[in-house]
Amino acid sequence: MTDTRLGGGAGAAPDAQVAGRPGPAGVGPVPRVPIGTRMSVFTRLFAIQASWNYELLMGTGIGFCVEPVLRLLPGGAHGAAYRDALARESRYFNAHPYLAAVAVGALARAELDGVPGDRIERFRTALCGPLGSVGDRLVWAGWLPVCSLLALAAFGLGAGAAVVLAIFLGAYNAGHLGLRAWGVDAGWRSGLRVAPALSGRLFRVGPGYLARTGAYLSGVALPIALGRVIGPGAERGPIVGVVAATVVGGALLVRMHGRAEGWRIAIVVLAAFVFYATVARHG
Repeated sequence: MTDTRLGGGAGAAPDAQVAGRPGPAGVGPVPRVPIGTRMSVFTRLFAIQASWNYELLMGTGIGFCVEPVLRLLPGGAHGAAYRDALARESRYFNAHPYLAAVAVGALARAELDGVPGDRIERFRTALCGPLGSVGDRLVWAGWLPVCSLLALAAFGLGAGAAVVLAIFLGAYNAGHLGLRAWGVDAGWRSGLRVAPALSGRLFRVGPGYLARTGAYLSGVALPIALGRVIGPGAERGPIVGVVAATVVGGALLVRMHGRAEGWRIAIVVLAAFVFYATVARHG
């Protein structure tokens, strides 16, 4: 039987090249997988939460994403190695849905490298915390509010609904698609030594930069969006009230630092503008 393991030497499958890029220190050469397998893993990431449940959380989603690579294990999709690995990768797992791509890449590499099952299980458990906390700070508390404020600024500058929506979806999806692609590649290149990738500059200083960017955009977007909602010639009373509410709200956000999620704040602000615009129009 042809050995289909990546790194299996001369007996490797003809469509899988063994010699790959150099890996991080202490990690062997990065094996190459068929392009179809790589694309299958990446596209499955978009359904990683499709089977989310209170018992395994996204565990079955991890197994679903890793499964195309597991077919390259000895015996293929009908072998004992495939069944054991798939069962192991489908157990409990919880992380940020975008940074879970790091786990998918690293776990797939570990399985193909023949890492003992008990070591892989300990590694899976250790990944949950970092991938959850880093992802929440970078995406929910950083990138999502920034994209929302960009769209709000475009609205204030006179952009139509389609343009505002395109700006928000374009910016947000560019960020999360790039993060998923990077995550799979970083996990695949590093395997069990993926920790240094999660301590890179993006994750150390990125949330701080996004917080400052969000604060700047708030100062720009909120006044001009408010000006468009109220319109020219409006009475001073509502304007003063909204400005006062903005100041009080800003003070509350400072006091709640670290206790309020950015995406919730962004949704509340946008909902308030929609509500005010509706009342002002029909009032």
